[in-house]
Amino acid sequence: MSPEGSTAMTEARLRADALTLAYDKRVIVEDLDVKITDGSFTVIVGPNACGKSTLLKSLARVLKPRSGAVCLDGQAIASYPSKQVAKQLGMLPQSPVVPGGIVVEELVARGRYAHQKLLRQWSPADEAAVADAMRQTEVTDLADRFVDELSGGQRQRVWLAMALAQQTPILLLDEPTTFLDLSHQFEVLDLCAELHEQGRTVVAVLHDLNHACRYATELIVMKDGQVLAQGAPAEVMTAELVERVFTMPCRVMNDPETGTPMIIPANRQRRRSARTELDLATA
Repeated sequence: MSPEGSTAMTEARLRADALTLAYDKRVIVEDLDVKITDGSFTVIVGPNACGKSTLLKSLARVLKPRSGAVCLDGQAIASYPSKQVAKQLGMLPQSPVVPGGIVVEELVARGRYAHQKLLRQWSPADEAAVADAMRQTEVTDLADRFVDELSGGQRQRVWLAMALAQQTPILLLDEPTTFLDLSHQFEVLDLCAELHEQGRTVVAVLHDLNHACRYATELIVMKDGQVLAQGAPAEVMTAELVERVFTMPCRVMNDPETGTPMIIPANRQRRRSARTELDLATA
């Protein structure tokens, strides 16, 4: 059965077919079909441990499926050479590990790895891509700082700069606003929106539903390893869906600034009552 709000699925550059994902014996996602709309700003939302980040990892070829396949341009992504994938997909993981003793500019420059060849090493184009990525993420003044000395928010912007330096048509971001203060959260999401408007396909995992509704052109709503709804925020984001997915009574109104759906949680008493009813029903 098609998820709520979904439209007819046409061919997409990036898709998952009958995907089952697991960590050891623990299955997270089972028999999942999903297509990323080309040229969209797609945001994946859902409760903790529902499979959002796991799905993103598989789309980026970081996590090998137990069964099924992720396809890029109609071909199993596992069949491509790593450099070819890196020219098409840029990935910002949730908790990247910082190499020891590396400065910001060096880390961002690693985003150009896929563009290096045996007979063509560092070039003016690489230099320009790194400088532009650092400018867009506002880390130019940190160029000579050691990455492991930065704050969490600064470090997150540096990792994003490295992903941007790859200059890929598809960009996958796992919770890109983690560690950022409110102002920088909006700046990063504004940047993602601008990249989308320039023609990139952007896929992000976000926790904040209001951020997701404000910026996404398409939402994928997950629960328990399955997609419950997919489509434009105005089409799929309802109070009923929020309560079904998050067990949180709410009202959905139009954001007075953007006209996009805005979730207003119910008061404490209503939320406690809903939680109690759920506990009794599942006891």
